[in-house]
Amino acid sequence: MLSYAAALDYLFPRLTQIKFGLETTRELLARLGNPHELMPVVHVGGTNGKGSVTTLISAALRAAGWRVGTYTSPHLVSFRERIVVDGVPISEAAVAMWTEHLQPAADKLGATFFETTTAMAFADLAARGAEIAVIEVGLGGRLDSTNVVQPLASVVTKIEMDHQKYLGETLEAIAKEKAWIAKPGAPFVIGETRPEIIEVLRREAAAAVRSVDPAAHADVRVVPGKLGYEGDLALRGRHQRRNAAVAAEVLRALPSPYRPAEAAIRESFAAATIPGRLDQRGRWLFDVAHNPDGVAALCDALDDLAPARPIHALVSILGDKAWPEMLVRLDKVVDRGVLTVTPSAEGRRWDLEWLKRWLRDPARPPARAHWQLIPDFSAALQSVQQGAGTVLVTGSFHTVGDVMEVLGFQPV
Repeated sequence: MLSYAAALDYLFPRLTQIKFGLETTRELLARLGNPHELMPVVHVGGTNGKGSVTTLISAALRAAGWRVGTYTSPHLVSFRERIVVDGVPISEAAVAMWTEHLQPAADKLGATFFETTTAMAFADLAARGAEIAVIEVGLGGRLDSTNVVQPLASVVTKIEMDHQKYLGETLEAIAKEKAWIAKPGAPFVIGETRPEIIEVLRREAAAAVRSVDPAAHADVRVVPGKLGYEGDLALRGRHQRRNAAVAAEVLRALPSPYRPAEAAIRESFAAATIPGRLDQRGRWLFDVAHNPDGVAALCDALDDLAPARPIHALVSILGDKAWPEMLVRLDKVVDRGVLTVTPSAEGRRWDLEWLKRWLRDPARPPARAHWQLIPDFSAALQSVQQGAGTVLVTGSFHTVGDVMEVLGFQPV
């Protein structure tokens, strides 16, 4: 019997493989008895806000009495966070069992980490009796491994620049990829507010539906304008008001009997939280902001929340992200910044030589913050705490997860 550690040793090296297409996932699922067909699904896509919308939808469905499975990515501390039923993560034994069962086919097919874990997720959710699943898109939408489902409803939260290498260099190109989670007979909810991006999503959703059924019409529902949820909300930050409005629209679009009562939506939204999103633990504040839009939302939230000063930020950003723009934004709201390389992102580290040049560039605009580059993660973690009223940890899921692990904070 494969151990949990051996299962992770098998899975994680496949993270470096990015392969678009659905055939491998379908083949793996077929060998498991097509578990993705055994439960209704809500499919959640978009650039930012996916995790929050997934959390809120799941919470409301649980409040309505359903046994709810979720599949999200990436994780913060433990792989087990990705596959959860009613708040309980997949067991180590189950990870080992499903990996051992899938390994021969995964090797034969050259399956990636995400293809293999997507098959595992559906199998485990079905085996644990999930009555409905909320499934978060991994990357893009059209060719993402999760796009094997026929959902009750699907949603695209918001389109921003991210993963351009794979999805395209414009917002329109990225929107086109993400819209193809639309399916015949399932409401397709749009959380975007920009008319030109909404139009791309509408057009491509219609094309996606017709590609399956030429006679079908897309059931597109646009969340109005700048509408934000007005009820009690445990999630912090003004951007979460919009995420909650989008989640509520998805829930109201679900068919009976899955559509929760308004009371269940209100009660669950007032209590639901998500680790790593403006997540305050004592003087530590964790936020996984990993692209410019995420950092902008974080900066707005810092203005609103006014955490204890001075704010010291520990920042490590993946090398394929728009980190110059992100640092310029952070520079306006923190008092001291420590740039480092987080251990779990070693293979995707940002350009330290560029950072050194940026720090000593005489032409750089005057900074509010005092910035230091301390590449050694342990030394950086020790340094950033000195004299801080609030320690902000941000830049990626890797950064937040690695610090949480060192400090002994468990996301679930």
